[in-house]
Amino acid sequence: MNPFLILGLAIGAEVTATLALKAADGLTRPGPTLIVAIGYGTALWLMSSSMDMLPIGVVYAIWSGVGMIGAALGGAWLYGEPISPTMLVGIAIIAVGVAILASGQGQH
Repeated sequence: MNPFLILGLAIGAEVTATLALKAADGLTRPGPTLIVAIGYGTALWLMSSSMDMLPIGVVYAIWSGVGMIGAALGGAWLYGEPISPTMLVGIAIIAVGVAILASGQGQH
């Protein structure tokens, strides 16, 4: 299976878990807390699987960058958290960095 697809699924699970973490209210609400546990467990399993095929630095950089973007956009969408123009510039910079890392992966 494509390691970037596996990593993308890991990031999706992690962002879902992170967004549910806010709804879990200190892990006091059972439904969102279950989503957090399953999401993070799934995310770590998939991320470790992608590391069998990609260097750890590439995996972690893409994981953290895309995860930050997903959490920021998801927080705005689900919880009405503001995204300032400065934040949008930061998101764009992160996206460019992730694209550079991913595109250079095949070159040694």
